[in-house]
Amino acid sequence: MTDMKKRETLTAGALMAAGATLLPGAGVAASAPRTPFTVAATTIPVAGSDEVFPVRRIYCIGRNYAAHAIEMGSDPSREPPFFFQKPTDAIQYVAPGQVSDHPYPSLTKNYHYEVELVAALSKGGRDIPVERALDCVYGYALGLDMTRRDLQRGMGDQKKPWEIGKSFDHAAPIGPIHRVAQTGHYKHGDIWLKVNGETRQQATLDHMIWSVAEQIARLSQAFELFPGDIIYSGTPENVGPVVRGDVILAHVDGLPELSIKIV
Repeated sequence: MTDMKKRETLTAGALMAAGATLLPGAGVAASAPRTPFTVAATTIPVAGSDEVFPVRRIYCIGRNYAAHAIEMGSDPSREPPFFFQKPTDAIQYVAPGQVSDHPYPSLTKNYHYEVELVAALSKGGRDIPVERALDCVYGYALGLDMTRRDLQRGMGDQKKPWEIGKSFDHAAPIGPIHRVAQTGHYKHGDIWLKVNGETRQQATLDHMIWSVAEQIARLSQAFELFPGDIIYSGTPENVGPVVRGDVILAHVDGLPELSIKIV
């Protein structure tokens, strides 16, 4: 090893020990950015592996089953799809076979369940054609879009953004992500939800107005999509309230059931 090479090696080692990051193919290192505190990453376990899926953004589609659109006062034959977001740290992971405690949120007296199929993306882009949209999907999970309905409706009545009704701590319970390579795409099959053993929501995935592929294509017209984005794909009719002590059981054919207890 030449003296120059030795000096480069020693310098690189010292910089890395000090928290720097080596640039590929470079003889020097770039300093890693320093932060005053650490923010926890949001991840979801990948079924059948020791990997976790890193969550970048949570997108949700509104009123994507015709009967639910009608019960919410919309005309599903005329409305184009619309989307909203939840904060990434609204994720509450719920392991299969467990009943996880789910805290009743503040400020609401009308707390609603919504069962949904969730698509997780490993690819992204802009203006993605429908015929190529499913190539972006890494896997699927079962999720709940929990909603402070009174706050959502109250803000809507005032013509104000109703983010407060959808975006809060633990607003997005979700099970593990199942890779498409093992399961294929979920286009058919039952989706249902029970509260205390009584069926409240019941439909099939092919009742969606906009398919998962169409949702990805539409979203990519408004946002550049990236790996790590997840999409809550809409809920069937008969959304309704829960109170403390209630136990929710959610189901999509081919995925493990998800259960939470409101506490």
